Amino acid sequence: MVKKKKVFIHTDFALSKTGFGRNAKALLTYLYNTGKYELVNFACGMVDTKGCEDFAKTPWKTIGAITSDQQKLNDINSSSDQKRLRDVSYGSEYINEVIKKEKPDVYIGVQDFWGVDFSIKSTWFKKIPSAIWVTLDSLPIFEAALANADKIDNYWVWSSFAEKELHRLGHKHIKTVHGIVDETYFKRLSNNDRDIIRAKNHLDLDRFMIGFVFRNQLRKSVPNLLEGYKKFRDAHPERKAGLLLHTNYAEGWEIPKLVKEYEIDEKEVFTTYVCKECGEYLVANFQGQGHNCPFCKSEKSFSTTGVNLGVTETQLNEVYNLMDVYCHPFTSGGQEIPIQEAKLTELITLVTNYSCGEECCEEGSASLPLDWAEYREHGTQFKKASTYADSICEQLNVVYEMPAEERIKWGRQARDWVLSKFSNKVVGGFIENFIDSQPEHNFDFVESLEDRKDPNAEVPDIENDSDWVKALYKNILKRDVDPTYDGHQYWVSELEKRTSRVDIENYFRDVARKESGETQESEYDISEFLDKDDEGRRIAFVLPGNERDILYSTSLLKSLKDTYPDHNLYYITKKDYFSLLETNEHIHKTIEFNNIVEQPFYLEGKGDKKGWFEIAFLPYFCTQKTVNYTHNGKDIINFDLKCLETFPIR
Repeated sequence: MVKKKKVFIHTDFALSKTGFGRNAKALLTYLYNTGKYELVNFACGMVDTKGCEDFAKTPWKTIGAITSDQQKLNDINSSSDQKRLRDVSYGSEYINEVIKKEKPDVYIGVQDFWGVDFSIKSTWFKKIPSAIWVTLDSLPIFEAALANADKIDNYWVWSSFAEKELHRLGHKHIKTVHGIVDETYFKRLSNNDRDIIRAKNHLDLDRFMIGFVFRNQLRKSVPNLLEGYKKFRDAHPERKAGLLLHTNYAEGWEIPKLVKEYEIDEKEVFTTYVCKECGEYLVANFQGQGHNCPFCKSEKSFSTTGVNLGVTETQLNEVYNLMDVYCHPFTSGGQEIPIQEAKLTELITLVTNYSCGEECCEEGSASLPLDWAEYREHGTQFKKASTYADSICEQLNVVYEMPAEERIKWGRQARDWVLSKFSNKVVGGFIENFIDSQPEHNFDFVESLEDRKDPNAEVPDIENDSDWVKALYKNILKRDVDPTYDGHQYWVSELEKRTSRVDIENYFRDVARKESGETQESEYDISEFLDKDDEGRRIAFVLPGNERDILYSTSLLKSLKDTYPDHNLYYITKKDYFSLLETNEHIHKTIEFNNIVEQPFYLEGKGDKKGWFEIAFLPYFCTQKTVNYTHNGKDIINFDLKCLETFPIR
C-alpha cells in the first residue's frame, strides 16, 4: 500500500469565518475528497486543547497553533518583545515542536506574511517541500515580504496586483494563486426563491437592495459607502432603495452614528442577525445587540453576524440573493473573497479599482470600477485608497438604470469569470498538482548541532546598534535577520530608549536556554546559598531584571523587613545586578537567578514537599500568568512604599 503524503497547512482554522478560514475549508475539503493525502490544519489563533469539540468537527487533523503548556505560556506572556507576543497566535512558539512530531511531506503556509515569516527561518523549511502563500495588498510591498523573496522557492500571492509589482522588482518566480471560493455554495436562486427569501426577511420585493459583506475593519470604507448611498438617494428620492450591511456592529465602524451623521433614513439600512443557539438568521434594521431570538425564543442570543457568530454558507448565499447590486469600497485588500462570492450569485459588483480590486475590475469581470484618491497610511507609509462617494453614486445609478436582460448578461459573465480563476477545480487542482510533483525527502526533523541555539555564545562588541542586534540573533539564536525584521526593529528602538545592552543580551541568552533545553535546572541546588540556622525564617524576593525594576524594587524592602522582622530576606536576581544591591542593609543575601525559581511551589513547597522559604515574592509575574500568590497562607499584605532616595543604592 502506497503511503499517503502528509500535507501540513498552516493557516486559520477551517471552520472560522475569516477569509483565510474560508479558503482553508475549501482547500482542505478539496484535498480530502481526493483521498490521496493525510491532512493537518495547523490552526492560527486556536489553543491546542485536547478533546476540543470544534477540532473534532473536521475530517482531517486539526492542531491549535498555540501551545496549551501553561508554563510555556507564562514565559511568553512575561516577554517584553511585542513581535514575539503577536506571533504566538500564528504558531511561532509551537510550530517547530509540531513539525518534528508530525513529520510532514509538504508544508504550505497561508497567512499574512508576518504570520509565516518565522517558518521561513526554521531549520526544516528548506529541507522539506514548502510553499508560502500570502496576501500583499498595498504599495510599496511589505518590506519583509520583499526582503525574503529570494529565500522562498514556491512563493504565491493572492492577487495579480502583488505579482506584477514583485515581478517589476525582479522576483519573476512569484506567481498568483487565488484563494479558493467554493462555487458549490454560491449561486443565483430562482426569482421565485428570491421573492420567498425577501418575504421571510420582511423586505419589499421592489426595493433596490445594495449589499456589502465585510468584516467591520477600518480598511472597509463604510463612511464612503454611506456617503455615496446618500448622494444616490438625494438624486433620486422617488426610488425605493435599501442598504444591507452584513457585518458585526459591535466592532470597527460605529455604523448607527455614521448613518445619523449622513442623515440617512435608518429604516433603509439593514443588517444580519443570527442566533447563537438555533443558528437561524434574519435581515432587519439594527436595533442593538443581544435580543431574544424570534425563532427559538432563546434569551439574548440574537446578535449581528461576525467572525465568532456567523451564518452558514447556504444562509450567506441567501443573503447575497437579497441584493440587486453588490458594492465593495475598501482601502486595500489581499483578495476580498465576498467580491467573488457575490459574482458567483450573478451580481454586478462595484469595486474600488486599487489593490486586488484592479483584477476584480478587469475586462470580462462584470465589475464597475470605483474611482479613488490616494492617501498614505500613518505609521506604515502604505499607499491606500479613499473611494470617491460620487463614483459610488454614479455606478449605483448605472446598475439601477440597466435593463433587466443586461443585468442578467453581466451576472452570468461575472460567475464565469470567477469559475475561471477562483474555483475548486482551478485552485484546488493547482495545489494538488504541486503536492504530487514534490519529491520525497529524507529530512529526519532532528535539529542539527550547528542550528542549535547557543546561550553561551560570544557576541562581538559592535558599536553600531543595528549590527550588534543582528549579531545577537546570529550568534545566540542562530538566525540571520535583516533591518526589516520586526524583532530587529524592536530591539534597536529599545536601545534608542536607553535599555541597556546587558539586559537585551541577557534576554537573548534566556530565550536560547529555554529553546535549547539548557536551563541547567537539574544542576541548580538553592540550598547551597542558604544559611543553615534560619530555616523557617526565610523570605525570597525574586526579580531577574532589569536595572530599572531592580532599583524600583528596593523601595519595598524596608517595609518587607518591618513586616517580617525575624526573617532573613534573600534577593534572587541575575548576577549582573548584584552590584546594585550590595549595600542594601535590608537584604540578608543575594542569590543568582535560575529559571527553576519561577516556580513558587519549588520555593515555598506544596503539600508534603517541603520548600526552602516561608514566603516567596515574584512581583514581575501578574496573577493571571501563574500561581505566584499562594505563599502557603502566611503572607501579611501590608507594604509601606518608601521613596527611592531614602535608601543608599549604588
